[in-house]
This record gives sequence, C-alpha cells and structure tokens, in this order.
Amino acid sequence: MMGFCSHFLLLAMATVSTFTIGVDAQRPMENLGRGVVAIRSADDAAFISWRVLGLDPDDLGFNLYRVTGSGDPEVLNADVLTGGSNFVDSTADLTQDNTYYVTTVVDGTESEASESWTLAADTEVGPLFRVPIQAGGAIRYIWVGDLDGDGEYDFVVDRQEARQRIEAYRRDGTLLWEVNMGPNSENQDNIESGSSAIDLGHADGVTVYDFDGDGYAEVAVRIANGVTFGDGEVFEYSDDDHQFIAILKGSTGALLATGEVPDDYIEDGPMGVRLGVGYLDGVRPHVVAYMKNRKDTGEFNLIEAAWTFDGSSVDLAWAWMRDDQDAPDGHNTRIIDVDGDGIDEVAEIGFMLNGDGTLRYSLGPAGVGHGDRWHIAKMDPSRDGLQGYGVQQDNPSLLYEYYYDAMDGTILWEHYGEEVGDNGRGMVGDIDPNSEGMEAWSFLGLYNAPANEQIGDADVYPWPQLGVWWDGDELLELINDGNIGKWDYDAGGLQRLVTTYHFGATTADDDPMFQGDILGDWREEVVFTNSEYSELIIFTTDQPSDIRLYTLMHNPAYRNAVCLKGYVQSSHVDYFLGSGMENPPAPNISYVGA
Repeated sequence: MMGFCSHFLLLAMATVSTFTIGVDAQRPMENLGRGVVAIRSADDAAFISWRVLGLDPDDLGFNLYRVTGSGDPEVLNADVLTGGSNFVDSTADLTQDNTYYVTTVVDGTESEASESWTLAADTEVGPLFRVPIQAGGAIRYIWVGDLDGDGEYDFVVDRQEARQRIEAYRRDGTLLWEVNMGPNSENQDNIESGSSAIDLGHADGVTVYDFDGDGYAEVAVRIANGVTFGDGEVFEYSDDDHQFIAILKGSTGALLATGEVPDDYIEDGPMGVRLGVGYLDGVRPHVVAYMKNRKDTGEFNLIEAAWTFDGSSVDLAWAWMRDDQDAPDGHNTRIIDVDGDGIDEVAEIGFMLNGDGTLRYSLGPAGVGHGDRWHIAKMDPSRDGLQGYGVQQDNPSLLYEYYYDAMDGTILWEHYGEEVGDNGRGMVGDIDPNSEGMEAWSFLGLYNAPANEQIGDADVYPWPQLGVWWDGDELLELINDGNIGKWDYDAGGLQRLVTTYHFGATTADDDPMFQGDILGDWREEVVFTNSEYSELIIFTTDQPSDIRLYTLMHNPAYRNAVCLKGYVQSSHVDYFLGSGMENPPAPNISYVGA
C-alpha cells in the first residue's frame, strides 16, 4: 500500500490528481485530447468533429482551422462555435491534403492548437477511414487504450490462429508489439479451452486500461505457461493448469507484473476468463474477472475476482465463489455504479456483487435464470436510479424477459412465453419518442420499458442486436449484421443508413470488432476489418448535430462498458440519453496522466 500511495503522490505533483480512498471521491480518468477527425462526406464536402471533454465548462467555445496543402491556417467559422462539436466544410479543395485542428475559446482568449487530423487528397467518399495493419489470422475483438500517452486511443487486436496472438498498434497503424499466447492457446474449445486461450465463446481473457494512472494504458491478460511477451520474454511455470493475471506495458508488451488466479477449482481444469474494469473502491481501477470451468458432472464452477495494479505489483482485492448459491450467470458482465456512491458494483444477468465482493442481491429466488442478453441503463428518466432488463433461455417457468430496479433487484415486470424456449436476443434504447423513456424488445415484441406497454404489433420490431449513436438526434440507431439503421417508429420498419460491406467491411460473428466513442463528438465509432484482416475500417458519423454532449468515454459507466466483451452488448451511459433528455451533469472525475 505504501508503494501505491507514494507512486501517486509523485504523479499528483507532476500532473493533476491522486487516488484518495473514499466514497464520492473524484474518479481519475484519462486525460484525453480533442480527438479531431475528418472524413469526406460528399464529393464537395468534408465533415469534421471533435471532443467536448467531461470537465469542459458549458460556455467553452471552439474555433476550427484548416490548412490546405502547405498553406497558412484559415479559421472556418465566422462566430465561435458553442453548439454541437462538428462542422461541415464545403469550401475545401479536396484534391489537396487538408489538415484540421481546433482551439478553445474562453472569454475571448484562445488556446493553443489541438492535435490535428489530415484528410488526404482525393480520399474516398464515405463515413469512414482506414488504418493499415499487418496481415494475419482472423480478428474477433479489438480493444482501445492510450498506449503511447498522447491523449488519443490506440488499438489492441487478437489473432485467431493455431497459436493465438495479441497485437498492439498506434492509431496510425504502426505496429508496437505482439504477444504469442503459446501452446496452451491451441485448444480453442469455447467451453473447456486451453489455459491461455482467449476470445472464445464469452471468455475474452483480455482488457485494456490505464490501471496505475500514469497516462499510459496497460494490457491485462490471463496467461499460463508458455506465453511469449512483446519483448521476447517467455513465461514459464511448472504446470499448464495454473493461470495468472498479467499486466503488460502498453507501449512494448513487456510483462510488468502477475497475480495468480485462485486455484480453488483447479482439479476441474483451466478457467475461461472474462475481463473488465471497475472502480471498486471508488478511486482505483481494478481488473475484474469472471472465471468459469466445468465439472465432470456438467455443472460449472464460478469465481468472480478483482485485482489492483500499482505500477509494480498485481494484488488480489477479493475473490467470490458461487458454490451452491442461487446466483444465475450469463454471457456478459456489467460493471457500473448502481447506487450513486461513486463505487462500482459487478453484475451478472442474475446477481450483483458490491464493490467489496459481497453479494448485493440475486434474482435467482425471483425465478430468473440463465440468459444471453441483458442491460443496465437509465431506462426510466422519471424513476430514481438505474434499471435492468434481461432475456431468458429455457426457463422452466416460461419466463422470457424481465425488467427490474438495478439498485436492489426488485422485479418491476415480467413477460412469459407459451412454451419453454430460448428468447435469445434482447435490447434497450430510446427508439420511439411517443412514450417516455427507453424501449425494451426481444422476440416477444417492442415495449416501452417504464410503462410496460407494447408498441404496435407483437411481430413488428427491430432485430434486438446492438445500438449505436450515429445520426445526431436524441434517438438511438441500431446495428445488425454490421449495418447501421434507423427505426421508423411511425411505419414500423428499419431505414438503412450505412451498408458497411459496401466499403469492404467484415464482421466477427455478425458484430463489429469494437464500438465506442473513440474520436470526434459524442457519437460512436464502429470498427471492422477487411476480409484479409490487413486493415481496420473505422466508421465515424458524417451527420451534423447541434446536440453538445461531453465525450461518452468520460462517463464512468460507459468507459467501464467498452472494456468488456463476452457476448458483445451495447454500452450505456449512466444518465438518460433519449428524447426529451435533460443536459447531463458533469461527471465526478479528475484527469490523470500525460
């Protein structure tokens, strides 16, 4: 503990903040840049957007500059920009390179220039840009983090090969390092895989975050004997079943420290691991692990555990064993502060743990069991706290979906089917402004969640897959099979906005490899690869919006969510984002790092 405190005291003297234990403390988060991005939105126009940061004052203004070729900077706006942080440039000569940057304006005083973005001459028209990477095996997942400390997000990708690998790239496609997961990644069964295998079924085994607050993201990965790190060092252990949480240096892939995975169930073999991030004491980011293996009887062991990293050591904070408790799990984890005290809770589809690893509640006694999809979000703007929604698989009571209070687990409504079956998809979001709050939908139809009222015919609903913030209004757009669409709430149909395969995009299990607000204004980027897995194809909106919101990555709930994979689900903020929304309060955060 002394090493942890002294490390962050030095950091605070050099930068802005220290990790102070206590409820309602400011949460230290990334010190991001402006994330300027420019794409060619039409033959004769460019679309530029940039970040509003979590701690920016409401009256902060911006000037947008363009440099054409080797010319002088030219301000594009006649008046200081105080609305949505995006701009359509219809005066650019797009046959030349055009470089864009912003400055901030406070009381007439202008800041220095932000980092710039160059839109290359004769760039293709479309809401996207491409990042070249080295060719290799299939990519299932991509994570983001600021690996080089410049305030912008870089990429970590997996490679699904005979021996799996992890690669890290700067955001321009420069390869930083690769890690070979070794012989224990060769068994790629999605239920009982090898001890160092990653990204199989719901067990990802990797996440990326700045765990020690130095401004550089680390990579957390579950490892075992035989893994080769980015500097060539090989991890060796006396057997193949013991597993470890390893923290790798984001810029080099070198091993910084390891912590042993609890071996309580090692007689049943290695554990599949799903990793995430949560501030479980309110101030320090923890590596959070869902870990599962199967007994010979077919039943499963389940451990939830959390570790901290202080720059030199990985320390186990707690481990919770399910054993014979009635605590149903599923295929993805939610790590979110449900009671507003600044401390994150760890939730599965049928139970929730407090930040200290004690059981907060279980939905099992209320009849909830296993299911594939579920959400926690601010679905009802008129009700205190957050709400949960989940779907069920083969529940013997015929329960198909349910809606509940996420703070204490109180069931608010339930819907039942006519026979035991798998209601395999469920989604929430505000897609219809005619009723207050979010809609929740599955194969049972579309409902307004707060009112528990069905909207339209039971067999008319959008496919319940993923949501995306894209077109610039307050309603959520949708992704299915890689394509972006808009629900027509009057006609009851889907309007296609972007057909990603027209640009050569390839999905992973019909989903993007990553989705999140990593550039530009508050709308989300959606990341795919090409079919050769030799470039990232990053879709970013080309739609103007006058809505001004701070970057979603400075919202604690959302930032946690994009660290999680499992069965890929939408990420949610902790305020209501939808029709008639109020301007969200500033997040209770501070900036750390470079």
